[in-house]
Amino acid sequence: MDWWIWVILGFVLLFIELLGAGGFYFVFFGGTAILIGAIAGLGLGGPAWLQWLLFSIISLTSAFLFRPKLVQRFRPHSSSSDIDDLSGQIAIAAEDISPDTTGQVQMRGTTWSARNLGPSDLIMGQRCRVVRSIGIALEVCPLSLNSDTDAVEANSATS
Repeated sequence: MDWWIWVILGFVLLFIELLGAGGFYFVFFGGTAILIGAIAGLGLGGPAWLQWLLFSIISLTSAFLFRPKLVQRFRPHSSSSDIDDLSGQIAIAAEDISPDTTGQVQMRGTTWSARNLGPSDLIMGQRCRVVRSIGIALEVCPLSLNSDTDAVEANSATS
């Protein structure tokens, strides 16, 4: 096979990689096609069947060896807690919630499912602190009712 066909095939495969979701598959095939094109251009490629055999072996081996490292390097290393850690945020009980039971709280303008981890009841309108978030559910502890600012109307909460 002519060397320039391999080079064109390599650039087409690299272009397909750019259009894709970045799975790092076509980059190995494209790079290998360009390498085979360079080898064929130097007159060392041999017959077409040997070029295709080398292309198959080199591209599959390089994808197997190097793709996991590329994916690990270029994909973000985030967990749900890195994206939006709600720990420490203040929520307001939308209903009475007994200890170790689940109810509804309002925070950031929406209603959340929340489990009361505190030793006392969480009264409707009482402020509570988010201990942690598990998916879209919260674990909360009530704040004390010692000050007038802890008990507010649940409907007026926006934060």
